[in-house]
Amino acid sequence: MAGPAFRAAAVRVRVPATSANLGPGFDALGLSLGLYDDVVVRVAESGLHIDIAGEGADTLPRDESHLLVRSLRTAFDALGGQPRGLEIVCANRIPHGRGLGSSSAAICAGIVAARAVATGGPERLDDAALLELATEIEGHPDNVAACLFGGFTLAWTETGAARAIRMEPAPGLVPVVFVPGKPVLTEAARGLLPRTVPHVDAATNAGRAALLVEALTRRPELLLPATEDRLHQEYRASAMADSVELVARLRAEGVPAVISGAGPTVLALTEDGSVAKAERIAQAAGAGWAANRLALDLSGAVVLPLGGNGSDPDPHTRAEQAHHRSGQGQ
Repeated sequence: MAGPAFRAAAVRVRVPATSANLGPGFDALGLSLGLYDDVVVRVAESGLHIDIAGEGADTLPRDESHLLVRSLRTAFDALGGQPRGLEIVCANRIPHGRGLGSSSAAICAGIVAARAVATGGPERLDDAALLELATEIEGHPDNVAACLFGGFTLAWTETGAARAIRMEPAPGLVPVVFVPGKPVLTEAARGLLPRTVPHVDAATNAGRAALLVEALTRRPELLLPATEDRLHQEYRASAMADSVELVARLRAEGVPAVISGAGPTVLALTEDGSVAKAERIAQAAGAGWAANRLALDLSGAVVLPLGGNGSDPDPHTRAEQAHHRSGQGQ
């Protein structure tokens, strides 16, 4: 097919943070959270210009090596051709290296923006193809599925192709994330996992992962037993001892808590009545923890109109405001 034409107008994409694994659902289950990065992409006559505010403003590259740019390029190749130039504005709120899907957010923002800026993009690149591209870039589908589709997702690969099911989380669930000050590299956390695990642990995790689907969608009173994990969290304790200790303390108080993704963020899946308990325990954890009560995101990656009202400004404006507030992030 012929290469795509590109829209003259900029497109704005919003992508959510995500938490993968959720305890026993290693590399399969994901949850979309109400914390967002915004990206504006405009096709230009030539060159590449990137403006970044918020998380990563002082550390992320502003060239072709940026993960967002690499994801845009991959999607443009799939669409049939590259634009002459790109102007990109990023307003980042998702913490980096904390197990909240910042890399998946960048990947999904890039491929969704590329599809939106290309005329006929949705016909050339459907949602299943987006998941395939995102998984190819990320290496596994759990976070990217939740980021693309929102809600609660179950992802897997079949004959080499990524697949995902989106489910509706039970009403009344309130995620609370406890974010430490220092990051942990996903590669380092994965490097601590053993090549084999005891059969009894694998069997326990399989049962708990199945139970977690029921608990997250219909019976949240089962979340405490459903989030038990024997496959990865304890093996990673040496890289995030404080996080594993906080998980243990929360669970001892009856709060379903897990390591978010590869950590070190701790995720508590609470109901309205237990939020105060979770936040009280987080405050008792001492300095170095930021406790944030979030909403569940049910929409996933979305293309939004440019501009907005005072409560939801254009990311160009928001990026400027974020830059003036803090060079270290929001």
